[in-house]
Amino acid sequence: MLEIPRIQDADLKGKIVLVRVDHNVAKQHVIKDPFRIDVTFGTLFNILSKGGKLILMSHVGRPRNKKTEKIDMNSKYDVKPIVDYLYKKLYTKFIVPDFKEDKVNGGFIGIDTAVNLLIKRLRKGEIDGIYLPNIRWFKGEESGGIDSEKLGEQLAGLADVYVNDAFGSWQPHTSTIKPAIYLPSYAGYLMQHEIESLDRIYNPVNPMLAIIAGSKFDTKIGPLHSLLKKVDKLIMGGVIYNAYLSAKYGFKIKGIDEEDLNIARKFLEISEQYPNKILEPSILVESDTMEGKIEGSYRFHNINDLPKGAKLNYIVDVAPASFDCPKIREAILGSRTVFVNAVMGYMPHFFEGTKTMYSLIDENKTANKLFGGGDTLQEFRSLLPGTYISATDNPNYYFFSGGGTILKAIHEGCVTGLEPVKALIQNGRMWQHK
Repeated sequence: MLEIPRIQDADLKGKIVLVRVDHNVAKQHVIKDPFRIDVTFGTLFNILSKGGKLILMSHVGRPRNKKTEKIDMNSKYDVKPIVDYLYKKLYTKFIVPDFKEDKVNGGFIGIDTAVNLLIKRLRKGEIDGIYLPNIRWFKGEESGGIDSEKLGEQLAGLADVYVNDAFGSWQPHTSTIKPAIYLPSYAGYLMQHEIESLDRIYNPVNPMLAIIAGSKFDTKIGPLHSLLKKVDKLIMGGVIYNAYLSAKYGFKIKGIDEEDLNIARKFLEISEQYPNKILEPSILVESDTMEGKIEGSYRFHNINDLPKGAKLNYIVDVAPASFDCPKIREAILGSRTVFVNAVMGYMPHFFEGTKTMYSLIDENKTANKLFGGGDTLQEFRSLLPGTYISATDNPNYYFFSGGGTILKAIHEGCVTGLEPVKALIQNGRMWQHK
């Protein structure tokens, strides 16, 4: 284990503990898969059992417009569904405080004195806990600069101890970094477990297969390059695969923008250094519309039968028959490590390729099967509920709470390349010398 301060070594009795979690699971007020909430229960129970008082904070969605800097306060970004779920599961009622809103740009200006009374009640045991509003509703969370510094100080002022259990939130935002400057800080149990489990990717049992899909190539090219160096085989899906096919075969696929195409061309050049590592699911599903799976509006194409420069409408899935290809079957069934951060089709309408792929992966009974990403886990649970439940108790499976974090860690080459982890390590060293 890294030189990282651990929650099990912390004195929490009577102390208010500010916990950064990744409970970003509510979409349009609905929690479809509570996995990322459930896996933090060990940390929350530990704090309460040691006599600590909980203040939780998480982001929900992306309410901030990066161009205008305005923050959308729409209720779809509210933490209320999360608070309600916690009450149902833990019978612990978290109070959500309200703060002064910026009437021009939206969002909260900062953490003001409105929370002071709740803090007093929390210390006295009159309330179960506090759950801050969506942390991305606060002006300084993502903006950086002086606003970030102010928010960091304000967050630290709420508590006696800081715990980061949000492995899925790797971005160096205020709530994942700044409290560790001011407070004794510790990694929660989930954070520790995720870091330890990364070793199964850094030092895999070979042969290793990676299956990666996504909607934007710019966030994937670095991790894909790093994976090509490490894996024996790579399978891609989603928009990044469509962009790759466009770059390689000159296909004109609707919905692929020039930016992704240019990045895909760069990746194609990189991939030439690793011949025969990329496996191409050959049968594509083309649809005339993204509005749904409409009879007569979709069809199948084998990329080997398409002429160079072929014009295609939306490619919305890889057909299940793609996984009958001997090379792909051999890679999935014969690998000893399978890392999956992939939903292959446009959900929920085109799910067959993803379902077939997950089923085939499950047939491999000897591999370490490592799944990461909220959408990946949600679709696994939705498409194959029985398999998913069995997998949660199977030591050959591991579900990472954050797919983007895993890809970032792969790209960095070590977990200490993640700024929130680095902040905890530096905090531990600082408090050792005090």
